[in-house]
Amino acid sequence: MRDDRKTNKAFARDVGELRSQHADLKKPVTGNISAEFATEEARLYAESIVDAIREPLLVLDADLKIISANRHFYTTFNVTPSETLGCFIYALGNNQWDIPALRELLEDILPEKQALDDFEVAHDFPDIGHKVMLLNARQIDRKDIDAGMILLAIEDITERRRLEDILTESEERFRRVFETAIDGIVLLEQGEGKITHANPAFEKMLGYTAKESIGKKLQDIGISLDLGDFQAIMERLNKNGMLMYDDVPAKTKAGEHIDTDIYLVDKEKYRLVVDNIADVITVMDLNLRFTYVSPSIIRLRGYTAEEVMAQTMEQIMTPESFQMVAKAFEEELKLEAGGMADPGRTRILELEEYRKDGSIVCLQNHMSALRDNDKKLIGIIALSRDITERKQAEAEQENLQAQLMQAQRMESVGRLAGGVAHDFNNKLTVILGYAQMAMEGVNKTDPIYANLQQVMNAGKHSVDIVRKLLAFARKQIIAPEVLDLNETVEGLFKMLRRLIGENIDVLWSAGHDLWEVEMDPSQIDQILANLCVNGRDAISGVGKITIETRNTVLDEAYRAEHAGATPGEYVTLSVSDNGCGMDKETRENIFEPFFTTKEVGEGTGLGLATVYGIVKQNKGFIDVASEPGKGTVFRIYLPRHSEEAEEKSEALPTEVPRGRGETILVVEDETSVLHLARRILENLGYAVLTSANPVDAIRMAREHEGEIRLLLTDVVLPKMSGKDLAREIAKIRPDIRTLFMSGYTVDVIAHQGVLDEDVQFIQKPFTFDRLARKVRETLGTRNAEVGMRN
Repeated sequence: MRDDRKTNKAFARDVGELRSQHADLKKPVTGNISAEFATEEARLYAESIVDAIREPLLVLDADLKIISANRHFYTTFNVTPSETLGCFIYALGNNQWDIPALRELLEDILPEKQALDDFEVAHDFPDIGHKVMLLNARQIDRKDIDAGMILLAIEDITERRRLEDILTESEERFRRVFETAIDGIVLLEQGEGKITHANPAFEKMLGYTAKESIGKKLQDIGISLDLGDFQAIMERLNKNGMLMYDDVPAKTKAGEHIDTDIYLVDKEKYRLVVDNIADVITVMDLNLRFTYVSPSIIRLRGYTAEEVMAQTMEQIMTPESFQMVAKAFEEELKLEAGGMADPGRTRILELEEYRKDGSIVCLQNHMSALRDNDKKLIGIIALSRDITERKQAEAEQENLQAQLMQAQRMESVGRLAGGVAHDFNNKLTVILGYAQMAMEGVNKTDPIYANLQQVMNAGKHSVDIVRKLLAFARKQIIAPEVLDLNETVEGLFKMLRRLIGENIDVLWSAGHDLWEVEMDPSQIDQILANLCVNGRDAISGVGKITIETRNTVLDEAYRAEHAGATPGEYVTLSVSDNGCGMDKETRENIFEPFFTTKEVGEGTGLGLATVYGIVKQNKGFIDVASEPGKGTVFRIYLPRHSEEAEEKSEALPTEVPRGRGETILVVEDETSVLHLARRILENLGYAVLTSANPVDAIRMAREHEGEIRLLLTDVVLPKMSGKDLAREIAKIRPDIRTLFMSGYTVDVIAHQGVLDEDVQFIQKPFTFDRLARKVRETLGTRNAEVGMRN
């Protein structure tokens, strides 16, 4: 750097020589000229010397009025000669030069007649901004006047100080990062590569204090890395910027063997890394105000470092994140006050901050205490990494996991419901069967008949509850048909209007060219009735319910967001209402059986569970969207059917058919049901053989001398299934017909809940007349092969 003070002193010598050569200088005057000289040659010589100096110069008389100035003064401080010459120094530029430090300088120099070098002054000029000046002042005596002149050289060092501050800040930033880094860092001297500095993380990693490490090579403190020729290392660093050594063995002071990854970086390049690293480095003082933010912040949040430093931490963070930081800092201060703070501890916090566009970025922050050279806490230094994408992926994974767990829970509840329904159906079969037989023997005018009728009504209601349980469990027997969903919904529309009531509008929007679906029409009735009643109950006062159908094609992207969905072509049936809506907790439980938000006695909690089971049984899925105060939309996706529709089966006869003495073998492990079946069949005119287990049934089939026309067997039996029993008996009596019965259908006779056409089946609980019709129907059909879908 050029030494401008030498230039100023040379100028003073030149002025002195000028003064000795021209001793007849007249008394200076003010005006548009610098001063009056005895000869023109002398004046021009003086002015050429003054203007040749690169720094601004002023010559003041004894009254501190400006009698001369060079052109660099005018250009540096943006003033003209007419504004300057003859002006009192402090009044120059509308009193901009009324600077306390300048007054102190001039008042010291006048009486003492001394020279003051390198007097630094910082001042904010309203017109030209902040300036840092280095003043060099001395008196110049004149023999022809009582008082001399003052030569004032002004060096503008504003830019130099700015660069020095940047360098100092960079050095301080490097020191802070060095002292608070999570990884161990050492500085190596050129030459032998000995350690000159070691940060706390390095001390903690190997167990050696900085004092013990300084002056030693890496291998002297247990690191098995011989750098060799250090000059060659520096040449490689200058070329590559960084050298990496993976899995370097090291031995701690305590004797523990560890593996380390070592990176060698030139210090100047390391400083560049600090300024350009993708992660953000921030430094905060004890008031949680930013004192440094690395430039990479603009990539992370859209703000420049300067814009962030102008904000408070509370402004840039979400309230929850700010509370986390404030709490952590408060805890650190308490530990510090109690002398319990761990200088090497790093807190890891996941925080949310606002981007400039208003969106939120999630950061993983490694926060450490920032200390000065005396180990005193002066703030916090943090290394922040963008983990927004990772958090989004984790949230999506959690959502999918929650959906999977919900599906598994529903499946478990479904299996339980199926088991309960099976046992309940057996009991209902007995209740309804005996009640109906008792009613056959009692006059309708007898009070006992009315009592039995109440038993029958309660039993039938219970059957309906069990049917809903089986629908939820996806184990009910269905009779699917190929349907035009628009026609089916239109056929139900009047019924739905009556069901909903006059205060609620029911709107119907039919999709064009709707694809066909295959399912039991009665299940459409159940779905719409349950969803519409659910919507009605969610509306207070007047409102509307909208039913809509349309074709939908779902892709892989939809499946990624909806567990259980399969890409393909679907017919969507939507039922929406503008009622009260549901919160998240309610939405997560609505399909579980017996869950209800209604008052006690107003609902069984099986409506939506039934809908869920029906949809799943038909290989579809259901989606619900709802928020409090914004209504609810249920969307049911049913697979498109592409095969030809099959003819519907004929309706069953209305008369109760009776037997003609045919022998029927009944196999049932539930004793009460076995006895009931025998009573009903004998009352209908059949001869009945009964067995509680398959082994005895096979023996009876072999030993019975007469013809056995029908095997009536439960599907699930001890030691052998009803299917296997039927096959064994068919080997003994090839002409026997088989009628299966069951209280649930987790068995071999149904495939996905759909019965084979050539297999006869009756669902428990059955009544007197239903059993009569089914037995007669089976006896009247040609014996089918007892082979079912596996």
